[in-house]
Amino acid sequence: MRIRVTHQRITIALQLILLAEAVFAIWGQRWIPAFLTAMIIAITFFPVLFERRFRIHIPPELQLAAIAFVFASLFLGEIRDYYTRFWWWDMALHTMSGFLLGILGFLLVHIMNETEKIHVHMKPGFVAFFAFMFALGVGALWEMLEFTMDSVFGMNMQKPMLGDPSGLTDTMWDLVVDALGALVISFLGWRYIKNPDGRSFLERWIDSFIERNPRFFRR
Repeated sequence: MRIRVTHQRITIALQLILLAEAVFAIWGQRWIPAFLTAMIIAITFFPVLFERRFRIHIPPELQLAAIAFVFASLFLGEIRDYYTRFWWWDMALHTMSGFLLGILGFLLVHIMNETEKIHVHMKPGFVAFFAFMFALGVGALWEMLEFTMDSVFGMNMQKPMLGDPSGLTDTMWDLVVDALGALVISFLGWRYIKNPDGRSFLERWIDSFIERNPRFFRR
């Protein structure tokens, strides 16, 4: 309970920072940053709305990780221009996205593996492989979206990096760190299935998800 309250307080603090930014942007008549910040605030409520709409209880650690990712990528990255100020910012966030997507992919296939409504049983190695490929596939789709937005709308989502103005180096490093993040999660997920008593952060998050969503894991 204490952990959940702590995560809720951190989430509220991030939302208050975004609200203050939106107010100052409106005060300064900077309408585009104000609109973007308002959209980011709305996105931070998605985990709670998703939880209530679909009755899928998301562990507070996962909720905070998702909100922190949105805050770091959209607010600090785009509005505060951290992508330009810090060359490693984009790589760090893509590593984090590899973690989050790997967790999502692992939970999806783990639910299918455990629920009585789906008569399949996949080996731990395949579950880990699916989580890895899921994260890498979504990462590749995102890079295709960036290329499309830059080509069609003249945006600058594929940013110059390490002296390469074309954005190719940025894209490839994004995919590399996506894969590294997903690989770590896949390994931890594989270890969890082989040894459910492990105590890594992922294993604690999975245990929390299973405990809060028992209907998905009834034999």
